[in-house]
Amino acid sequence: MMQDTKYALITGASGDIGREIALSLAKQGFHLYLHYYRNDAAIQLLQEALRHFDVDVIPIQADFTNSEAIATLQEAIFQVDVFVHAAGTSYYGLFQDMSELEMKQLWDIHVHVPMQLLQSLLPKLQRSTAGRIIFISSIWGEVGAAMEVAYSAVKGAQIAFCKALAQEIALSGTTVNVVSPGMVDTKMNQLFSEEEKSALLTEIPLSRFAKPEEVGEAVAFLASDGARYMTGQTLRLNGGWFMR
Repeated sequence: MMQDTKYALITGASGDIGREIALSLAKQGFHLYLHYYRNDAAIQLLQEALRHFDVDVIPIQADFTNSEAIATLQEAIFQVDVFVHAAGTSYYGLFQDMSELEMKQLWDIHVHVPMQLLQSLLPKLQRSTAGRIIFISSIWGEVGAAMEVAYSAVKGAQIAFCKALAQEIALSGTTVNVVSPGMVDTKMNQLFSEEEKSALLTEIPLSRFAKPEEVGEAVAFLASDGARYMTGQTLRLNGGWFMR
């Protein structure tokens, strides 16, 4: 499938979803930049798993709540054909109880830093014959959720950003799309009780949560030649939970 050497940058590669995205892209032959923040053990395990593929793997540690993260990534990346923003954190609680710092961190990690980073990476992406920008958003960015108000806001901002950027850079051939999962069976969602999870399952027509590898497969499709005419779109991966 790969006609030349291509590199993908995955932010948040140490998370459950980031890991599966890395594995899916490695299967397609992409060399990988793996961004992570603190989870060295997860990145080491991922590097071991990626040894089965004949690809270069370059880990990059950077804190997205620190402005120096941009410079760290800029210096480490020489070629990039696919940018996948999977880094993220959540806040579960009443909006009125959130601190200013917590709101700023959500904004920085989900919106501000990836926007800044893309400003510097766009020339490289647009030089590629198959430039791709892919954000991992959330169903809450489309419909909103009580107790996750600020998280819903930043995920909605990701979708709006991608729609606008897709139009602005379309003539270069670089596509911009979003994967919007519903509930995914990850460590980040272990904060929900079994009772809460059971209640959610009754609302999902397919009666199960998404698997992290299914998100990885969706990203792999958007990064492939088969998605070259798809841009400005939100690919919903929610088991039929939200349709319109």
